[in-house]
Formats: sequence, structure tokens, C-alpha cells
Amino acid sequence: MLAKTFVDNAKIMAKGQVTIPKDIREVLGVSSGDRISFIVEGNTVRIVNSAVYAMQMLQREMAGEADRTGLNSDEDVLALVKELRNEDEKV
Repeated sequence: MLAKTFVDNAKIMAKGQVTIPKDIREVLGVSSGDRISFIVEGNTVRIVNSAVYAMQMLQREMAGEADRTGLNSDEDVLALVKELRNEDEKV
């Protein structure tokens, strides 16, 4: 499904279960056994792929941390890893 916005619906069963329509599962990139998250904002609920959502939250939390710690290049990161590995060997 290529459209950015579309509407689909599903019936709530007796135990509160809902089958997520195939088009929605494809857009979310989820299949059997995957996890989804429900985000409630007022009277609106968003359903998102839990793994993607967790990565987005981590990226938001980590935004700017590299600059704050002075890790501005790949070389800086490699130097830190080397330093930490050397400290682990000394212990």
C-alpha cells in the first residue's frame, strides 16, 4: 500500500481482540509474533511497531550526546573504545 493516509477498520471480538488488517500490518512492517505499541493521545490511538518506536525514542534521548561528550568523528569513537578496552585489561 503506497498511500500515506488511508482508513481501514476491524471488529472487536468478545475478548477485546482485534485482527489488524493486512494493509496496516504491511505499513507497520509487523507479522506474527512481532510486538506493537498503542500510543493514546486524548481520544486518538496510534498503533506503531514497538521495535521501531523504541529505536525512535532512543534516538531522541541520545540526540546531541555525541557533541556533548566530544565524540565528533569516527576516530573519536574508536579512540574511546580503545581507551575503554585498555582500562578493562588493567582490571
